[in-house]
Amino acid sequence: MTGIGVEAGAQAARSRALAVLRVRGRALGVAVLPAAAEVILLAGAATGHLVGPGWDAARWAVGVLAVLVLLATAGIALVVARARPAMTPTVPVAEESAPDLYRMVRDLAERLAVPAPSAIALTPDCDSWLEDRTHPAHGPPARTGPGAADLPGEGRRPRRVPVAPVLVIGSPFLWWMRVGELRAVIAPVVAGTGPSAQPDIAAARRFVRGLDATLAVAATPRRGPLARGACAVLGRVARLLLGACREHAAQMERGVAAAAAERAQTVDYGLRIVAQEQVGLAYAGWDRLLTRVALPAWRMGRWPSRLDAGVVAALTELSRRDRLAEGFTSRLGERPACDLLEEPGSVDEATSLLAARLFHGGPAGPRADWAPVDWQSYPEEVVDRTWRADAARLHRVLDSLGPRPARHTAAPTLARILDHLTEPTDPATKPMDPATAPTDPAGPAATAPGAALVPARIDADTGLTAADDPDEDDDPGTERSALLAAGLSAEVAREENAVPRGATAAGQSPPCTLWDGGALPLVPLQPPRTARELLTDHITAMVCCAAVDTAGAVPALDWLDGPSLLLHGERAADLTPRVLSLIEEGDPGPLRDWLAAAGIRPEKPIRLV
Repeated sequence: MTGIGVEAGAQAARSRALAVLRVRGRALGVAVLPAAAEVILLAGAATGHLVGPGWDAARWAVGVLAVLVLLATAGIALVVARARPAMTPTVPVAEESAPDLYRMVRDLAERLAVPAPSAIALTPDCDSWLEDRTHPAHGPPARTGPGAADLPGEGRRPRRVPVAPVLVIGSPFLWWMRVGELRAVIAPVVAGTGPSAQPDIAAARRFVRGLDATLAVAATPRRGPLARGACAVLGRVARLLLGACREHAAQMERGVAAAAAERAQTVDYGLRIVAQEQVGLAYAGWDRLLTRVALPAWRMGRWPSRLDAGVVAALTELSRRDRLAEGFTSRLGERPACDLLEEPGSVDEATSLLAARLFHGGPAGPRADWAPVDWQSYPEEVVDRTWRADAARLHRVLDSLGPRPARHTAAPTLARILDHLTEPTDPATKPMDPATAPTDPAGPAATAPGAALVPARIDADTGLTAADDPDEDDDPGTERSALLAAGLSAEVAREENAVPRGATAAGQSPPCTLWDGGALPLVPLQPPRTARELLTDHITAMVCCAAVDTAGAVPALDWLDGPSLLLHGERAADLTPRVLSLIEEGDPGPLRDWLAAAGIRPEKPIRLV
């Protein structure tokens, strides 16, 4: 039954591939129609049937049209054939650096009776797939992998040797899964190399990828009117052809996936159920690690160099806390899949840097303001520095909003923040309305305190400020909280705009072909923080700094929740609701009670960066 299912899926995929190729054939037929008409007219003149001034004019008109259409067709076909398809950014893994992994993939392909992948690469994501990288624009195909040797007797032939696609594996799978689980997970993926070797399916995929790459070429900004017109025609033709073959291509890929899944049923069927459970657990832990742990470090200009090792700690902690995950930690005694690599540490570092580029838009390599950090140094290098940087920014913004009360000294204290957010607004000392405040023609800074903070909040698309935007639902609460939150938003925006993204140490973009000229980050983790979130984070950071400096608390790392505060050896809890009560209601009571119970003295100055 398995063989019948595989054959049926392969036949369905091939029939859909032929449908895609028929779309290409019809387009070519339409393109040669004027030339065919011109041939008929010329043949009629040669035989003496189609003669006369009218037929002569028709021959000239159709001939010119045929030449123009053929030139346009040749140009479009050349662009489709030469345009570089998008290539996923990955970390290549050479066979000499992972012989056991290549051996496992080779044995798996042999058992499935399919061609082995030409190479293996890692992606910082919880997914695995096959990627065709045989396009000439991608450079010479990698031949270090299994099955990549040249065919006997083919060395003298000019025609190209077919190369199997590259197997891309999610790096969290290698560190969290056991060897048998990884084998079961990638079995359906490796089985997909069989349909990829089918000539019709391969040709249909090349055609669709070429059309997709052509759309990217047509969307490239052009300056001259002639180039813009040519790109408009190119894009219209590519969209028309893609629309005609989109459904056939989707059905073809479904057939390929069905055939691959059916073929992989014979490999570790019982283990695949357990492995699929691990896929879901890995995705959950990886997402928490990126958003709660890695993102704060990236914002500080540091990138954790062992993200994949961290995902093991995060998932182990998740397994310990989650009743549904009981029993998963017993797997940790088995051999992890990362043991298939010769140097897992260096591979982990490379994928960690790639993750920072993909999800945050960091530079291509380490530099003065973009340095790696290990997990032992994370609390001191990231958590403590983040808190103190936020506390310093909070006091800078507070200084810009108006004069400091006489009872407060120049030293930053938590008490100053509490008093500012709870004191009633004095109309005599209320900052001038930024909309009516006079500005200095020499610069954007306003003469009234706090007025320079608002222009940075203007939305570039709507022209509205956060207070004017009807869709803005981020009222921090009291009037003082709203003004302080607006100032923090503007200050953070200015700091982020002042830092170039994706530049090398020399200040130029790296000469890397993986990014296809796209903006970084390619996959942003989270939308920008709202004003309420920024104010909450900064006041929480101020509380944590006061706890460290006056109550003996220490910064710590929680694998699932990120930066945390340890008070008397225990993790501080229930702090955020008390901060929100201060922000939204102007009530410092719950937070003051919490500070008193923890032994934190808000009147004591804290150390800033």
